[in-house]
Amino acid sequence: MFNFDSPATEDEVEAAALQFVRKISGFNKPSKTNQAAFDAAGAEVAQTAHALLFELTTNALAENCELEAEKRNQRSLERFG
Repeated sequence: MFNFDSPATEDEVEAAALQFVRKISGFNKPSKTNQAAFDAAGAEVAQTAHALLFELTTNALAENCELEAEKRNQRSLERFG
C-alpha cells in the first residue's frame, strides 16, 4: 500500500485494519457484547496504519498497481497453469 502511484485510500486502510482485527480476534463478526471492543480496536489499528504510511519514506520510484497485478497474475498462471 506504500509507494504506489495511487496511495492507499481511507477505505483500503480501514478494510486492512478490519481484516487484521478479525484475524487476531478470531471473530468474523463479534457478538453484541464484544462489538464495542472490536470497533475500537479496528479504529486504533487504522489510525496506527495511517501514521505509519505518513511517516514512511523511500528513494525508490513509485510502483504501478496495475503493472504489479499483471505480474502477479502471470506468475500465478506459470505456477498453476
